[in-house]
Amino acid sequence: MSTRTAAWLAWAVCAISLAVTALCFLLIALNLSLDTPAYFFWPDLTVLALGYSVIGAIIASRLPSHPFGWLCCAIGFIAAIDHFGGEYAVYALLAHPHSLPGGMAMFWLQDWFWMLFIGLIVFLLLLFPTGRLPSGRWQPFAWGSVVVILVAVILTASTPLPSSGSEIRGSLEEPPSPIQFSVLLLGLVAAVSVVVGRRNARGVERQQIKWLLYAGAIFFVGSSLKIAVVYFIQLEGPWGLWISYILVAVGGLSGPIAIGVAILRYRLYNIDVLINRTLVYGSLTALLAAVYFGGVTATQAIVRVLTGQEQQPQLVVVVSTLVIAALFNPLRRRIQSFIDRRFYRRKYDATKMLDAFSAKLRDETDLDALSDDLVGW
Repeated sequence: MSTRTAAWLAWAVCAISLAVTALCFLLIALNLSLDTPAYFFWPDLTVLALGYSVIGAIIASRLPSHPFGWLCCAIGFIAAIDHFGGEYAVYALLAHPHSLPGGMAMFWLQDWFWMLFIGLIVFLLLLFPTGRLPSGRWQPFAWGSVVVILVAVILTASTPLPSSGSEIRGSLEEPPSPIQFSVLLLGLVAAVSVVVGRRNARGVERQQIKWLLYAGAIFFVGSSLKIAVVYFIQLEGPWGLWISYILVAVGGLSGPIAIGVAILRYRLYNIDVLINRTLVYGSLTALLAAVYFGGVTATQAIVRVLTGQEQQPQLVVVVSTLVIAALFNPLRRRIQSFIDRRFYRRKYDATKMLDAFSAKLRDETDLDALSDDLVGW
C-alpha cells in the first residue's frame, strides 16, 4: 500500500484504540462509584494500549513496510479491547447487573483475548530489531509459540463460564491457569532471545538492542517497586494506589518509546548517555533515601529511649534535609567517577588523558617538547 494509505490506516487503528481506552475510564468511574472493584488491577493494559497504539501509528505511517509499526498497532488495539471487555463485564455483571447487554460475552472475551496480545509481544521480541528471527535455530520456538498460544486460547475459550456473581468476581481475581502461565513464559524466553540470539550484534543494531534492554530494565524496576508498594510497604489510602499506577505507567510506556526510538533511529546513540545518567542518579537517589530514612529512624529511636516520646522533633527532619543537600554533589561526583571507571573504562581513560594533556599544554612553553609530548600521548 502507499505511504498515505498506510498512514491513514495506522492512525485509524490508533484512534479506535484510544476511543476504546477512553470508554474504559468511563466504565472504571462507574464501577468505582458503585463500590465495585474495577478490572483495572491490570493497569498495564491501559498503559500498553496508549503507548503501543501511538508508537505503532508513528512507525507505520513513516515506515509502512516495516513489521514493527503494525505489530505495535495490533498490540495496542488488543490491549484496549481486552481492558474494555473486562470493565464492561464488571459493570454489566457485578456493578449494575443486567443493565447492559452482552456482559457474559465480554467476560468470555477478556478471559482469553489477552493471550493474543502476549503472542504478539513474543514475536515483537523475537523479530526485534531487524524484522527477522535471530537465526534459523529460533524457528522451532517460533512455531512452538504459535501452537502453545492457540492451544491455550482454545482451552480457555471452551472453559465453562461462571454462573453467579461470586464466581465471576473470583474468576476475575484468580491467577492464570498453568496453560495460561505457559503463554507468559513464552514472553520471558522471547526476551532472552534479544540478548542471547543477538549477542554478536554491532553498530546500529547493537544500539537498538540497548534501547530495548534499557526499557526492559525500567519496566522490571517499576513493576518491582509497585509490588513493594502494594504488598510490602502497604501504603494506606489512595496514595499507595496512585504511586503503584505511576510506577506501572513509567515502566509500561518505556517499552513502546524505546521501540519507537530504535526503529526510527531518532537520537539512537543517546542511549549510552541515558544509561550513564540513570545509573548515576538512580544510585544517588537510593543512597540519599537510605541516609535520610536511616537518620530519621535512628534519631527517632534515640529520642524514644531518652525521652519516651513517640513524636520526634521537627528539627530532626530539617537537619536530615540539610545533610542530604550537603551530600548531593560530593556523592554524585564519587558515583559518577566509580561508574565511569567500572563501566566506561575506555572513555574514562581517554578523558583523563585529555585532562592531563590540557594541564601540560597550559604550563609548557617549549613547542618542540610539546610536539614530542603530543606524539607520546
